[in-house]
Amino acid sequence: MKNIKIEIGIKLCDFTELPKEEQELLTEAIRATDNSYANYSKFYVGAALRLNNGKIMIGANQENAAFPSGLCAERTAIFAAQANYPDQPIRTLAVAAKNSDGLLKQPVTPCGACRQVILEIEDRYKSPIRILLYGTEGVYCIDSVKDLLPLSFIDENMR
Repeated sequence: MKNIKIEIGIKLCDFTELPKEEQELLTEAIRATDNSYANYSKFYVGAALRLNNGKIMIGANQENAAFPSGLCAERTAIFAAQANYPDQPIRTLAVAAKNSDGLLKQPVTPCGACRQVILEIEDRYKSPIRILLYGTEGVYCIDSVKDLLPLSFIDENMR
């Protein structure tokens, strides 16, 4: 038997330590939480992404009484970007969340389905997506979704 060690890279940064461009994107993600439709969970998530051409797209979680019919903030932003700018890779994705008490202290991480979608976009464009996860006590800065999904499954795995 052999043990395999997998290491991931996540930095914890203060918002003020980030470049202005990343602060702007996180601010847009925070604003996007106001666009959430979360009548059931009362958990409001916003996402903002920057494409290679500099355009910013936002997304917000959308719930439905038939729970599988809802969609996460990350995927609403990604799918909007792909529908409007299909030739543009995503450079950076920022995510923020709040509940009835306000913005979360600890960053919220993408669900498994969102991680897989982000991975597919990275693979499609052969370009890593920087991920910024906001919390009032710090921001997780991640250079690629592969650090959140280290044993990933992509098209290449099916060959």
